[in-house]
Amino acid sequence: MNARLPTIPEFITVHLGTPGSDAPNVTVPFAEYITNVASSEIYPTWPENAIRANMYAQISFALNRIYSEYYRSRGYDFDITNTTAYDQTFINERDYFENIAEIAAELFNSYIVRQGFVEPLFARYCDGIEVTCDGLSQWGSVELANNGYTPYEILQYYYGDNINIISDAPIEGNSGENLSVPSSPLRLGSGGDDVRTLQLRLNRISDNYPSIPKIALPDGVFSFDTEDAVIRFQEIFSLTPDGIVGPATWFAIARIYNAVKRISELNSEGITLSEVTAQFPGQTAVGDEGVEVANIQYLLAYLREFYNEIPPVTIDGIYGANTEAAVRAAQRLFDLPITGSVDFDTWDILYRTYLGFIEAIPIKYTEGITLPYPGIPLRLGAEDESVRVLQEYLSYISRFYPQIPDVNPTGYFGTRTQEAVIAFQRMEGITPNGTVGAATWLAIAELYSDLYNGSRLGEGQYPGYELGA
Repeated sequence: MNARLPTIPEFITVHLGTPGSDAPNVTVPFAEYITNVASSEIYPTWPENAIRANMYAQISFALNRIYSEYYRSRGYDFDITNTTAYDQTFINERDYFENIAEIAAELFNSYIVRQGFVEPLFARYCDGIEVTCDGLSQWGSVELANNGYTPYEILQYYYGDNINIISDAPIEGNSGENLSVPSSPLRLGSGGDDVRTLQLRLNRISDNYPSIPKIALPDGVFSFDTEDAVIRFQEIFSLTPDGIVGPATWFAIARIYNAVKRISELNSEGITLSEVTAQFPGQTAVGDEGVEVANIQYLLAYLREFYNEIPPVTIDGIYGANTEAAVRAAQRLFDLPITGSVDFDTWDILYRTYLGFIEAIPIKYTEGITLPYPGIPLRLGAEDESVRVLQEYLSYISRFYPQIPDVNPTGYFGTRTQEAVIAFQRMEGITPNGTVGAATWLAIAELYSDLYNGSRLGEGQYPGYELGA
């Protein structure tokens, strides 16, 4: 299921047989495909309003197959079949009717949706004489058109009043090139819209498979609760339970999500705009500000301890000239395009390199010693030794700042820990989201260190003057 608004593919690949057969595939322009289907299923002598209504249904049906990746998520290398038991009629290399070709050229980038939803309607239809169904009746549409119904009114008659027709949808690439699977596997520490899509799908699937734990905050941050949900999904559906979302797990999640949401049925639950609206920028660059910038700066500052080629960078959450210079140096060091902005590839190599260094550091609380960010965002539901270290820091800080609730170092990130994190973030002017990323961890660790060292100095040590012999 593509986590974006539908687009019209330039081409569509049709399998000339049943899904599992060894029949050949053909790839044709999408507009030509619609012309072929319409020429194969309806008569050019029908009233134009009936032709148009049928064509809207045929376009929507095909786009639903593409948008839901119905066949490709099952491992097939095509978008749709030409078998009416599964899809709609397509006769390879047939001749077309001129009036149908003209209408198809006008309508091929229009489709039907339910009001409030974004996915193309799975617009079932049948001839209405030999076969009847709960969708559009092709011969029935002729009768309605003869009675003066418009194409939209015909569609409303069969699919309900709560439909809209989307016109002039954007055309974008070929269907097979627009697979939704992320370019790199998703795992602990990953972030972005693909992670948010994964979390939303798993939460919906868990309604039908309650042993899959809910992800408390589907915010696009791949933390421990997301890993737990992925592992349980993999166990249920006989995938390697490693908590990593590669193509096999991604498509399995898409397939099950499609099924429980009934995306390829007339009574689909529907996908809302909020589910496919991008939440994260495609890249971070000069002029950007915020916690994401601070997280990048943290990684750069840490890696500078090992790579002298990276110049100093201040962790202030402002993407200025110094940050750009450090990014360029890192890109040069790791043989990436030198753009000075952080795209997915740049973030990924900074993050993976950072993880490689800190994996050698045992995450265990030792009084007065601060540890680097564990590399995985900590938030509600996390359970790990790094959570215990975080809680020790927060508990110590709370002695000096009563606005921060004291927490017990249990190793479990519950609501009390979340409250303490949010209180700390508010105190330090960090976005109060309750999630401990690199910037929040650094601020907590630095304040803990300052308070600890300050209190030790006050316990009987002399101030800074020399003692005589």
